[in-house]
Amino acid sequence: MKRIYVATTNKGKLKELETIFGELDMKVISVFDEFEDVADVEETGANFEENARLKAETIANIYKIPVVADDSGLSVYAIGGEPGVYSARYAGGEKNDQRNLEKVLDKMKGLDDRKAAFVCSMAFARPHQPTVIAEGRCEGEISEQPQGEGGFGYDPIFIPEDYDQTLSQLGTEVKNSISHRRKALDGLIEKIRPLI
Repeated sequence: MKRIYVATTNKGKLKELETIFGELDMKVISVFDEFEDVADVEETGANFEENARLKAETIANIYKIPVVADDSGLSVYAIGGEPGVYSARYAGGEKNDQRNLEKVLDKMKGLDDRKAAFVCSMAFARPHQPTVIAEGRCEGEISEQPQGEGGFGYDPIFIPEDYDQTLSQLGTEVKNSISHRRKALDGLIEKIRPLI
């Protein structure tokens, strides 16, 4: 079984990647589990692609390994694309999924336009080689209140297009088949398959 290194400490994201890569008979290994004292790369990019590229290239060059990194988040059109690249810490301070989604719902009070998208940029970097990028989007809308117990992040308030339940209610199997991360990963795998 081929091994693929990924740069994430997010357990929910790691589980999602393990499931998707597992379908391709590839074992996902977090660089944070494999190597000691891996510094979290500061996400200073202006958009998802810049952050994904920054993380992947930094870790690939330090550890001399091919690595996949992503940056993803929620973009709500009626509030100027927020939370965008600040999705993980939208409510400030430490990452807190509950406070983040409450802030989105608070900002959307009284707004009729509830359209939003989950966006994911994924990068595959190797030392001294061009970085490969793919993007995936999952269009949908924001619910009036959180619904469902599954998933993580903004899943309890995001209703994907053509569905009438949130990602939390739809469950892992459906989410993994339609998610922004799945679409980005499918695009990335198509590009990198000859390289791995």
